Amino acid sequence: MASTVNKTAHPFDKTQFEALLNRRFFYAPAFEIYGGVAGLYDYGPPGSSLQANIIAEWRKHFIIEEHMLELDTTIMTPSSVFETSGHVARFADWMVKDTKTGDVLRADHLVKNVLEARLAGDKEARGIAAVAPSADDKKKKKKGAKAVAVKLEDEVAQEYEVILAQLDNYTGADLGELCRKHNIKNPDTDNEVGEPQLFNLMFASSIGPTGQHPGYLRPETAQGHFLNFSRLLEFNNGRVPFASAQIGRSFRNEISPRAGLLRVREFTMAEIEHFVDPTDKSHERFSEVRDVTLALLNRHVQEAGGSQITHMSVGEAVDQGIIANETLGYFVARIYQFLIKIGINPERLRFRQHMGNEMAHYATDCWDAEIHNSTGWTECVGCADRAAYDLSVHSQKTGHPLVVRQALKEPIVTEKEVAEWNKKNLGKTYKQDAGVLQKLVEAMEEPELLRLKGELAQGSTTVKTDDGREIQLTPDVLSIERKTFKQSIREYIPNVIEPSFGLGRILYTLLEHSFWSREQDVERGVLSLPPVVAPTKVLIVPLSARDEFAPLVQEVSSKLRRAGVFSRVDDSNTSIGKRYSRNDELGTPFGITVDFASVQNRTMTLRERDTTDQRIGSVDEVIATVTDLVFGNITWDEACVRLPKYDGVQAVEYIFIS
Repeated sequence: MASTVNKTAHPFDKTQFEALLNRRFFYAPAFEIYGGVAGLYDYGPPGSSLQANIIAEWRKHFIIEEHMLELDTTIMTPSSVFETSGHVARFADWMVKDTKTGDVLRADHLVKNVLEARLAGDKEARGIAAVAPSADDKKKKKKGAKAVAVKLEDEVAQEYEVILAQLDNYTGADLGELCRKHNIKNPDTDNEVGEPQLFNLMFASSIGPTGQHPGYLRPETAQGHFLNFSRLLEFNNGRVPFASAQIGRSFRNEISPRAGLLRVREFTMAEIEHFVDPTDKSHERFSEVRDVTLALLNRHVQEAGGSQITHMSVGEAVDQGIIANETLGYFVARIYQFLIKIGINPERLRFRQHMGNEMAHYATDCWDAEIHNSTGWTECVGCADRAAYDLSVHSQKTGHPLVVRQALKEPIVTEKEVAEWNKKNLGKTYKQDAGVLQKLVEAMEEPELLRLKGELAQGSTTVKTDDGREIQLTPDVLSIERKTFKQSIREYIPNVIEPSFGLGRILYTLLEHSFWSREQDVERGVLSLPPVVAPTKVLIVPLSARDEFAPLVQEVSSKLRRAGVFSRVDDSNTSIGKRYSRNDELGTPFGITVDFASVQNRTMTLRERDTTDQRIGSVDEVIATVTDLVFGNITWDEACVRLPKYDGVQAVEYIFIS
């Protein structure tokens, strides 16, 4: 069996972690030699590979398994699209300005950071927790909201906890009142801040050389799905439900991006729009996820000032109406399964329901997959029921019917009262009021039409216009008749369930969850990335760069490549231990050592990253085993059954003499 390893021997050290990411070039500030721009980052080789692998697994998990229709729509978007969707008016955050320096801060983040720092200082003063500034913090000129050991009154501490629990539900006026009531200032300058103001997060631009066509860089990929709905529906043979999916860049002009990849201005999103019949939001595969247990934080708990998690199955949550419907619940469960598969710690993952004021203007229910990290809980995936909002507003604006026409198995026969006009008499008698009268009567419900019918039978009736006038109608102009209607086609605007993934946030939290230090040496950092997303799957380590190793190294590399396993060769002039150690920092899960015994006897050792266990076997046995490991066909424990433990003796017994 495999050795055990203690990954919690040392507490998480963010300074050491960020130094590793910087040193190994997972990502770095963009335009760094020009001083950089806040909120913009470039990914290096391991970061790019990690993101590509996350995307590849996302595509398998959702697009391929769910038979989704993939799109690639434009980033530049005419302003009319976002005016119609509501983004121009509503896609905004509340900001406040330092009254003396003019520095801009996001209002809710300011309140959160200051109150959390005060609560941390309260705990330190009570001897509950000690708060020590990191080395990185000491280097910064702007110190931010730092915890100071000051004991708070019990009721004040409780009030702060309640505010933090409800923070996402506050309006701009609420945030301004909190700043005044609790003396919340800019922690960088200790200056007061002004009243919150809305700041639209979209990047404005223009299309064409004259600048006459205003546009925006898209803040989400969703509108491209909705505008292509008719084509997607036709491609899917007119059938609903179906889902479209897209992976692409989006842009948000964040007010004060200060949290690395967690809050950036340009990022990659993966979004799904699942179109469904509004009268039937069941999901044919819901039974497959019904028993998946999730950590849920519902809106009622938050609105009451709490943050207690409830663990329950998706089936129970849907049955009790906590999650609005089966399709929404299905995707929440599938999001959970995807995040766990790529390496997110399930104990640091929760689903938080949006509160009333927090809910997007288009949503009827929304759950965020929040992942805990060194900054707290961060939203990484949103899963919303957007109802029929988007298709409805775009249809109304353009006149293009974004609808589903469904042939009914059995026609629906109905009877109803209908207004019949003598249009010649109508126009002659009422002239400019003729159109107004038609609209008023035809908009009436059946009880009102029955009233008119009865009064017309008595000789005349009256209709009141919007401007307060009463107009008399007679039977020579209007009659109300009962007619039978046969409906063989049902026409409706579908609803949309939207899972939306911020891939940069997922990537960063995955790296945090994967990082730990060796128990025997705190300086030896390791990234325990699962093979499915690790940038490099196998490291090939020849004992040295001597020519006699080259043919076997090339053979092993070629066989792994043909098996679809990405490998790298490290024949640098340093010890094998150091080579493995620096690739542990890159998250490489497996290593193959080629030594003199390998050349003479065609045996190789296979090393597992976390345990550092080594196994030995023939070249083909090791390649077959590591291939199965990479593709998840076997576990390391099962590999240990296949291959005997390597104790170092073979390398001594079988020395190749040149």
